Amino acid sequence: MSTAEIHYLPQARVPHSRGPLIPPMPPRAPDSMGTLRRVLMMGQNAIATWSQRAYEDEIIRGRFLGSSSYILNTPETIKHVLVDNWENYARTVGAIRVLRPVLGEGLLIAEGKAWKHQRRTLAPAFTPRAVSGLIPHMVAVTDETVERMRQQCGQPIDLREIMQRMTLDIAGRTMFSFEMGRHGTTLRDFVYEYGEQLAAPHLLDIVLPLSWPTPRDFARRRFRKRWTDFIGTLMAERRAAGKVEDAPPRDLFDLMGAARDPETGAAFTDAQLADEVATMILAGHETTATALFWALYLIALDPANQDKLAQEARAATDLSNPDQLPFTRAVMDETLRLYPPAFLIARAASGPDRIASFAVKRGDVVLISPWLLHRHEKLWDAPNAFKPERFMPGAPPPERFAYLPFGAGARVCIGAHFALVEAVLALARLVGAFRIEVVDRAPVIPVGVVTTQPDRSPLFRITPR
Repeated sequence: MSTAEIHYLPQARVPHSRGPLIPPMPPRAPDSMGTLRRVLMMGQNAIATWSQRAYEDEIIRGRFLGSSSYILNTPETIKHVLVDNWENYARTVGAIRVLRPVLGEGLLIAEGKAWKHQRRTLAPAFTPRAVSGLIPHMVAVTDETVERMRQQCGQPIDLREIMQRMTLDIAGRTMFSFEMGRHGTTLRDFVYEYGEQLAAPHLLDIVLPLSWPTPRDFARRRFRKRWTDFIGTLMAERRAAGKVEDAPPRDLFDLMGAARDPETGAAFTDAQLADEVATMILAGHETTATALFWALYLIALDPANQDKLAQEARAATDLSNPDQLPFTRAVMDETLRLYPPAFLIARAASGPDRIASFAVKRGDVVLISPWLLHRHEKLWDAPNAFKPERFMPGAPPPERFAYLPFGAGARVCIGAHFALVEAVLALARLVGAFRIEVVDRAPVIPVGVVTTQPDRSPLFRITPR
């Protein structure tokens, strides 16, 4: 049996008593893979392009079209790029081409003064206090999802689709205070269309400057026009509902509409607000749905930890309080370690720099991969094993800058707290209500294109607890 075949074995068939769960993973690429082939494969599954060296070495230097590239796997060098000298490292041309059609000039894309203005203006909407006011929306949608799922007990179900629908409705209610029923299908169609046809970077997307449009750029521009029209429809519908005078903000749209730059007093223009709405809906809905799918998949393969999570959920006196769910939070943290939705942070140097012993030149590319970092053999014990106890209170915390599910530094994900609260509360309610089993025992392999997606949607079976 080959090494690749061993990597693809469904590890859940091994009795849990023999050790921690080792979930399926892609095979490691050969060291001899050429640069061009590696770039072409990036559009199919980036995390399958890394060899064993990437999980062992601290820094890997490569060459592409006359420039150097660096994969960083040490907390010190990562801190240097993301914190100490972060303004010297901007998004790569390929990343901008892929993200701009759906996110516009929103927070994830903006640079320089525009980014600082957006970050300062949006920050009050994502404080723990502001997020706590949105928890009733999250809980209501999750409870409605649980009730619908009760009608499907004993039948094979697609939990990935259910999570996408649930998180989409949470995104709609927390953003606009209305259900996404009428718009959900259209939004999902947009997401699937872009993900399947336009999101994967082509070689020309990487090698050509932004001022030279690639063939896919023309299709992306046509998509962008339809997409922005759709976001405008959602905003118009929310505005038609009005705002209750002298009442506290009821959703993110109220918070973002009232937001002002603390230095200049400037509000968002309609175009800027539309880009921020698109960013929050897409980034929040898709990544949280993916994280919840992987968490449910892992605990379906690991009945002992599933039972432990269910016991905690059923013992909690307030399932709307994440502080009462430390093990559920640990399961989510470990899920985000093994399957970070944002598997790759790519930055291009704007000017010369020095990273460790390497002289970095303008245009060189620096790669920080949470996928690699979270499974690196020098940073983690049993890096490929599912062990939620790593993140329980009292356990030694991971080394700083060795665990980056939401990035780090000035550009750390502004919605990290929101996403964790949503995921923890939803997971506790789902597992507290149902025993979850995987019907299809073939392994589910992670695929990295824009986010860390499963290669297919397996069927599950749920039974009431």
